[in-house]
Amino acid sequence: MEISEFNSITEQHLTLLLEADPAEKIVRDYTKRGTAFELRQEGKLAGVIVLLPTRPETVEIMNVAVAKPFRRQKLAQTLLGHALWWSKKNGFRTVEIGTGSTGMEQLYLYQKCGFRMTHIERDFFVRHYPEEIIENGLVLKDMVRLAQDIE
Repeated sequence: MEISEFNSITEQHLTLLLEADPAEKIVRDYTKRGTAFELRQEGKLAGVIVLLPTRPETVEIMNVAVAKPFRRQKLAQTLLGHALWWSKKNGFRTVEIGTGSTGMEQLYLYQKCGFRMTHIERDFFVRHYPEEIIENGLVLKDMVRLAQDIE
């Protein structure tokens, strides 16, 4: 397994990023402005994570995705751990992440990795996404915000 930074987004990266965030325009915007890492296993793209500085000493995980054949192998935890390590190494003190209120697996994962809920952005996905998003049989409306202080 190898995690490395990438600067140009390939179709393979984009396909994977869009699984976690279906708005291509938004994904392309934050990947241009942020720092992106890929996780490869046996030479195959297994996962991606994108970090974006948002405020002094604060970075946000904008996207984390693991390809279907590689799920259930704790690779998302590995990517999140790498993000925390990189953030600390680069002088950040807080790492934030937002996820849909209907994403029970994601909420569990982030809390398992030490993130704590901070607030809810009501109607975030209704206001910022052109298409309705259905997750776990529910219309996604609200974003749950989580954060972790690192020192």
